[in-house]
Amino acid sequence: MGDLISTHLDEGRREIITARTGELMGEYGRLYEQQYAVALFNKMRFDIEGGGGPQNQLLHRKVPLKNKSIFSGALFQYLEENKKWRNRFLFIPDSYNINYYENKQAHDRGLHPKGTINCAGYRVLTSMEEYLELLNTSLPGVKAKVGSSPFLKCATQFPLILWHPYARHYYFCVVTEKEQQKWSAVFQDCVRHTNNGLPEECKVQTPAFTDAVRLYRQAHAHYGTWEMMCGTPPQILANLVMETLLPEMRDLITPKLKGKMHERQRNWMLISDAVYGLVQSQTQAQYEAVVQSCEAGRPPLETTIRTDMDQIITSKEHVTGKIKALVLRKAEKLLMVSIQPYISSILDALMEPTSRGFFEVRDLFFRELVDMSKNLLNDGNKEKLGEHMEKISMLAFHPVKMQSCYEKMETLSLEGLQQRFDVSSPSVFVQRAQILMREQMDDAVYTFEQLLHQSLEGQEGEDLCKNIQRCQDRVIKKFDYDSSTVRKKFFREALLQIFIPYMLKQLSPSCSPELPRFQELIFEDFSRFILVENIFEEVVLHTVMKDIMMAVKEAAVQRRHNLYRDSIVLTNSDPNLLLLGENPPIDWAEEYGGGQEEDDGENAGDPEAQKRRRMKQVVSMIQIEGNAPVLPNESCLEVPAVGNIPEEEPEVRSDASLSQKPEKQVPNGTKEDMNKNAVNEKPPTNGSAIKEEEGTTEKSAVDTAIQEIDDAVQEEEHKLRTQKTAESSSSKEETAAEEVKPTSDCEPINQADANKDAPLSTEETPLDSAGREGEAVTPSDQQENHTTVSTQDSSSPSQQSPANEAAEEEHQSEKEECNDSETGEDTGKGESAQ
Repeated sequence: MGDLISTHLDEGRREIITARTGELMGEYGRLYEQQYAVALFNKMRFDIEGGGGPQNQLLHRKVPLKNKSIFSGALFQYLEENKKWRNRFLFIPDSYNINYYENKQAHDRGLHPKGTINCAGYRVLTSMEEYLELLNTSLPGVKAKVGSSPFLKCATQFPLILWHPYARHYYFCVVTEKEQQKWSAVFQDCVRHTNNGLPEECKVQTPAFTDAVRLYRQAHAHYGTWEMMCGTPPQILANLVMETLLPEMRDLITPKLKGKMHERQRNWMLISDAVYGLVQSQTQAQYEAVVQSCEAGRPPLETTIRTDMDQIITSKEHVTGKIKALVLRKAEKLLMVSIQPYISSILDALMEPTSRGFFEVRDLFFRELVDMSKNLLNDGNKEKLGEHMEKISMLAFHPVKMQSCYEKMETLSLEGLQQRFDVSSPSVFVQRAQILMREQMDDAVYTFEQLLHQSLEGQEGEDLCKNIQRCQDRVIKKFDYDSSTVRKKFFREALLQIFIPYMLKQLSPSCSPELPRFQELIFEDFSRFILVENIFEEVVLHTVMKDIMMAVKEAAVQRRHNLYRDSIVLTNSDPNLLLLGENPPIDWAEEYGGGQEEDDGENAGDPEAQKRRRMKQVVSMIQIEGNAPVLPNESCLEVPAVGNIPEEEPEVRSDASLSQKPEKQVPNGTKEDMNKNAVNEKPPTNGSAIKEEEGTTEKSAVDTAIQEIDDAVQEEEHKLRTQKTAESSSSKEETAAEEVKPTSDCEPINQADANKDAPLSTEETPLDSAGREGEAVTPSDQQENHTTVSTQDSSSPSQQSPANEAAEEEHQSEKEECNDSETGEDTGKGESAQ
């Protein structure tokens, strides 16, 4: 792979990459410096004048994921280096970056991960067909033939692929469909979180950055929404460079790629990843230099703004009036013809899935609290409350539980409107709405935590379920109001994102040439804080904003989607609740008896090991019923290479070929325990265990091991029966009494049900023994056995009648004679064979 990169990315092409990156960063740096001063002025003006609007009713958690991780577990990963599948342990911390390790022991020991995946800009795929369709777009003009084999053959039929237009792709696969759904939800949550990487708390840097990127793209005739506006600022800038650089590099390199079509696609992906990494390292350094330069010049700008705030505002209003006279008439005509007819239809398309998603958030919150109340109804102690609240406190960050809310938003469709208004993809709005759903859920949970904790401190003797009910009703009312406010704000912002670029694109050819003459009306001292390009966009925004506000207000009046009217504004409605928001976070497990686990002696003095041990996981580990667990020290088992996987059998038996363990070497003393764990294992009640599909026809490694253990158990039983036969010749009555006892402890079930449900044991009923030895058991015999067992279960020995005892002894003696004769035959056969 290194030879491939060095061959196609020689010194000349690296110079081209550096030059293109430098050109873009130079233009971007100039725009950023201009927008930084404007953003600083807007921020200081807002601080002085303040802003109205509704006040949030729910509390907001400051550090949501402190000492928490999202998920961890083992799956199979395809390695580009040796083209093999290997078992890897994945750990996802609160940063939502995916760290993969050689095995679980490497993570527990605090070793560095084998690699880290930043999911910004990625897409999660769950089928090879979808991946190949995207892969064919990487090299225009080169299409895969129908039926041609790709360079990658999945080890199982449940793949998970992380696809990126510029960076390398990551390939994983799991054993069951339930595993695939769970990992897919976790990966999608990682993508969703990292795509929302710009912090809203930065009131100067964030708007300066977004405005600079938007103005740069508009200068190059890109006005619409941008799907790759995701990740950290250096990543976004690297995406901006790759948007124009990648086609140029593709035209230079792809004609020289050799090999089959899929091999050329694979090599191009590796080259693209190398180019992307090189660009990102350069944008990182140059962006940090620009930001540091602007931050160093911030104090004198703040001094000027504080001194001349009134004059700057007056000058800006004067220039705004002049520009409005130029633009307003054209903007209103465009608005009437091309925007107003579509506002209501686009708003309806946005409101339907968004409202259903927020309602699902409310319903999920309600269901979790009702379930907790039911569980506490019979055993309502505070230790159980602490266990339940530990889980509920992280409900908003549980990707699997929140998936039902997120899926409602996935149905958003702007079909027919995307091309007209240059909307690249509805995913921009989908992910934003999903982030808002998670924030609202966390606000509701955090508010409920604070209210419940306060009620428990003040009213010790009151019923716990009544406290939960009161706090729940109080929080849901606040959630309804806050969710309405958040949704209306989201609708307004989404409509602006759709309409403003379209209007600017239509108005710029006629208005932009006139704008430079308005710059002469601004004093030179104020020219850094007043830019005519920004004023032009503000005039266009205010033109369409009135119609958008009216459309959202009409939707709220109709009450179609449970929206509060704008006239209902709650302010300071619960001052006591706001005081609770200043309280430290609640550790339910520690405060209500959960406690912290004791440190192991090996790493007791290691603070990092203690921190990892204390870190709780939001999503429970994946357990697969009927499959052997993946052991940490066996996580590097190889999977057959691509060439060894036959094309006519895509469903590879991964559970047999990848996870087979030497279970037949288990000591005799642990056979029964292993049978119970492997065959009769019950899934946890919290739903974290994932059952295997019933219709599978593949024989797993566990089934093989169980069969071997079963054979060993039968041999021991045969020896035991032989020994008992020798002893029974002296006293048949004692032998009959000993045989009755295990029969009375077993339920009358047939052989198929016994093998399926009951744990394997060395003590068996005569019916089971007869079934194993191949006897023909008639229905009358089974009925007779059923009668015997039911009689013994329903009455104690002291309460049985003499007639029943006599009949039972006669029946048992007949059965014993039959067993003795068969045992003698078997013993004779064994002796003759020896």
